[in-house]
Amino acid sequence: MPSPTPPRQAAPPADLVLVGAVIGAIGVRGELRARSFTQSPLSLADYGALFDANGELVLTPKRARAVKDAVALAGPEVTSREAAEALRGTGLHVPRAALPPSPDADEIYVADLIGRAVLHVDGRALGHIQDVRNFGAGDLLEIETDGVRWLMPFSAENVPHIEAGAIHIDPPFGLIPGDTP
Repeated sequence: MPSPTPPRQAAPPADLVLVGAVIGAIGVRGELRARSFTQSPLSLADYGALFDANGELVLTPKRARAVKDAVALAGPEVTSREAAEALRGTGLHVPRAALPPSPDADEIYVADLIGRAVLHVDGRALGHIQDVRNFGAGDLLEIETDGVRWLMPFSAENVPHIEAGAIHIDPPFGLIPGDTP
């Protein structure tokens, strides 16, 4: 008699932090090819169960190995290439409690930036961070100011200070929508 399918345990979505994404399949036995958003790519498998954005179990990694520009993950929930391919594009999340309590003093979890108020170093309120994007050349803050979304490189020069609930920015002139001389 075959063993029963493991339960698809759910995690509360509000408690989840994005740590990677499925970008394809490797082989015929359900190995996932994943892009890691963690500092050490192989640590993607160290946090335990990986969930989708709705809190549904995707994979409990049992094996992980480095592959070109990605991490190969295997676990009991995905057993065929077709099942792995069906997960392409799925974000991989872990409960916040699975992460180290706080990053180093000069680091911040990307998830903790979303929703923060954005203040110019001159004191002007500029809106809120809507997202953090990365198209390959570094992180970009997506900021919404008066209904207009714009992108700013996330660097120590542009973001000289981060505090609880807000970030202070000093972007190059002309980057903020509506900036005029």
